[in-house]
This record gives sequence, C-alpha cells and structure tokens, in this order.
Amino acid sequence: AAANALVAAVDEPELAIPLRFLTGAFLAGVYPVALKIMATWFRSGRGLALGVLVGGLTLGSAMPHLVNGSGGLGWREVILATSALTLAGAALTAFALREGPFPFPPAVFDPRQIGHIFTNRGTALASLGYFGHMWELYAMWAWFLAFFGDSLSEAGHTDAGRAAALGTFAVIGIGAAGCWLGGLLGDRWGRSRTTVAAMAISGGCALLIGFTFGGPPALVLAVGLVWGLTVVADSAQFSTVVSELCDQAYVGTALTVQLAFGFSLTVVTIWLVPVLRDSIGWEWTFAFLAPGPAVGIAAMLLLLRLPEHELIAGGRG
Repeated sequence: AAANALVAAVDEPELAIPLRFLTGAFLAGVYPVALKIMATWFRSGRGLALGVLVGGLTLGSAMPHLVNGSGGLGWREVILATSALTLAGAALTAFALREGPFPFPPAVFDPRQIGHIFTNRGTALASLGYFGHMWELYAMWAWFLAFFGDSLSEAGHTDAGRAAALGTFAVIGIGAAGCWLGGLLGDRWGRSRTTVAAMAISGGCALLIGFTFGGPPALVLAVGLVWGLTVVADSAQFSTVVSELCDQAYVGTALTVQLAFGFSLTVVTIWLVPVLRDSIGWEWTFAFLAPGPAVGIAAMLLLLRLPEHELIAGGRG
C-alpha cells in the first residue's frame, strides 16, 4: 500500500518505476502465503475455499476500473483510493488472520524441493496447466480496457473512456463468480475436468472476441463477460491440485514456485499484446493468447490419465 501510494507523489519515471516494482514484489509475497493459510482451514471443500480467495483477488483487481469509471477522479486519486483499500486488508490480516485446524507439517526450506516440483509428474502437469492459464489471464486483464475503449470509439460511442472502464470492471469482476463456480465444480466434478472446461471456453473467447471489435457494444461486452467469467475460474484449482499432490511438508514452497513461474510468464504476453495490436490490429491480437489454454488443456488431460489423479478432489481427479 505504501509503495503504491508513493507513486501518486512522484512525476519522474526514475522514481515511479522502482516503486511499481516494489508494489509488485510485495504483492507477490502475499498470494502464496494466503493460499497456504486458507488451505489449512479445509480438507474437503478446499477447491471452493481457494476459489473464494482468488475471487477476492479478482474483485480487487477490478476495483480500480470502477473507481476510474465513476468519474471525477484523476489517476493519483485512483492510486490513493486503491492503496487505502489495500491498507484496510492489511489491518484485517494483522488482527484477524491465523492458521486453521489442519496445518501442514513444519519444514525447513530445502532448495532441492524446487526441482522435485517439476520431476513429480502430477505437480509438473498441474504447473504446466497453470502456466498455460497464466499465458492468457493477465494479458487479458491488462489490455481489455484498451481493447474495449478502442472498440467503443470505432463504433462511435461518445463517452468511450468512462464506458470502457465500467465495462472492464464488469468483465474482470465477474471472474469472482467464476472462481466460486470453478471451486464448486472442482470439488464436486473434479479439478482437472473443471480446468479443461474453463480453458476451452476462455480460449474460444480469445479467438472470437477480435471479430466483435467495432461492433455493437452489447455484443463485445457479452463475449467479454463470458471470457471474464471463465478466464480465471480455473486459477485456484491449479493451486489446489498442487497442494494435494506435493510433499505436504513443502506446500508453501510448491505454491510459491508455481506462482513465481506463472507470473513471470505474464510479462511476455502483457508486452506482446500492444506489439501485435500495432502490427495486425485488435481483430487478431487476442487470438495469440489461445495457445496458452490449449497447452493447459493438454496438460490436465494427461494428468487425468495418471494414477496420481486419484489423490485429487477425493478421487474425482
């Protein structure tokens, strides 16, 4: 919250860029720890529990667009408002958070466990599925606002900026419901099948949405809402699978490694989208995110064929 808020006080990129780096680094320290702590509260229903947690992250990611779309605020005010929300979350964590009744065995950090995550077939395939998912997710979140704004302008909308911000809030925010649904289906139908279904739909949306560019705003938004619902619905299920298949003394290490590699991959696609937009246009740009879900689907289908799938979601795979 502090690093983020300080961005509002500087004008020089030499100061703003390191502050943004620190913001990202501290955010990365929150996510895997939060997943592990949430997992200590649940043995059954863990997929739904982690889905609710990631749903909170998703809704939080959407909130700046709501603040922006509400009008009357400059970017500095938006930064300060979101920093205040983050600070409130920190206070809640400090005074109310503790481990649940099913803690994982204590362990000393062992660098060799990093390699074991990728030599264990189950965790390796679950991580590969997650990497495919991340190839798509953050590039979509980062660039949907620009896509929708340009599409609205192309269609002749008179207040494209504000409408795009509110639409982007809806598209990203609906992912919170998708996380809840993904967790529910993961626990009842199987996590691997749930991730395959979610990636099939989201990958299809990545291929389709470019054809709506400049078209009726309701159509663009409808495809965007389906995409937003499914693009993150599977996110928590990959982490849940890893927590079920890895050495239980090293759940924190396994989740951290999975997330670190996944988030590193997002740098590539977030950078790639504007390059593609400038060269081939919005009509085809998002289609280049679809190979990620395709790889993820293949990985999770392979996982379903392994004996290890019996350890996932109470034997549901």
